[in-house]
Amino acid sequence: MKADARPKRVRVPVHGVLLLDKPAGLSSNDALIKAKRLLNAEKAGHTGTLDPFATGLLPLCFGEATKFAQDLLDADKTYETTVHLGVTTSTGDTEGEVIDNRPVDVSPEQIEAALAAFRGPIDQVPPMHSALKRDGRPLYEYARAGITLEREARRVTIHALTLLGWEPPFLRLAVTCSKGTYIRVLGEDIGAALGCGAHLNALRRTAVGNLSIAQAVTLEQLAGLPEPDRAASLAPVDALLSSFPQLMLDDELSRRFLHGQRLALAGMEGLPQAGRVRVYRQSDSRLLGTAQLMDYGVLAPERLVKS
Repeated sequence: MKADARPKRVRVPVHGVLLLDKPAGLSSNDALIKAKRLLNAEKAGHTGTLDPFATGLLPLCFGEATKFAQDLLDADKTYETTVHLGVTTSTGDTEGEVIDNRPVDVSPEQIEAALAAFRGPIDQVPPMHSALKRDGRPLYEYARAGITLEREARRVTIHALTLLGWEPPFLRLAVTCSKGTYIRVLGEDIGAALGCGAHLNALRRTAVGNLSIAQAVTLEQLAGLPEPDRAASLAPVDALLSSFPQLMLDDELSRRFLHGQRLALAGMEGLPQAGRVRVYRQSDSRLLGTAQLMDYGVLAPERLVKS
């Protein structure tokens, strides 16, 4: 049997954040695998998933940026969605089977009253078709086996809920929400409040924290670039940290910071308020990592970036 003479492809270090405009029909993990292959990157991870039927912003982290992926998991998200009133499905979206049909007879005033009830902190029961785990297995595995488990409601916050359009039976909404919010459940709950049921017909994520779909690229656009130019599509590692105040250190303090030492910075000019900060070396503006600036000007290193 003739051996395959093709050399094994060697992955290379790639550092930064790819703002991907994920297409419908592709899981977040499949999108990550395709982007990683296109960039020939050694290490990659995503910052929370988008349902396969959903489109829009999926920030992908490469190399040193993977250390800060949790920060986007905790960030607020913004979506645009189309809610199909009158039709309920088993999954709350277009991928499930239709389980109920009801007539839709609601006025714009009733819609606005229903939306008002969902603004602010609300309790939301996670769906069975989700990746939340019970006894080591994701809930969707139980759902596919026809098993429904009790789930505790969780407190989430709907920061903004805006009616973009009403063309019966379709509601178009813009939603900005806290982490852990299921837009599918929100759509179902709005339908229940209106007495007709509902499911999501479309879902597009337009922002994650300070990151916007306006800067995103598609897999097709990335693949269309010459391979040496693809890494230029990545935002820098600190794109994930833009909401934190920055702190500049001189060379000696930078050296000690990178060794994981706590630093006493009381009296330093321009010191931000206590809290989480992103730390740079002043001489070359290089990101060193994140830290907690505590009382009395003590800086405690958190996650460090390799040189």
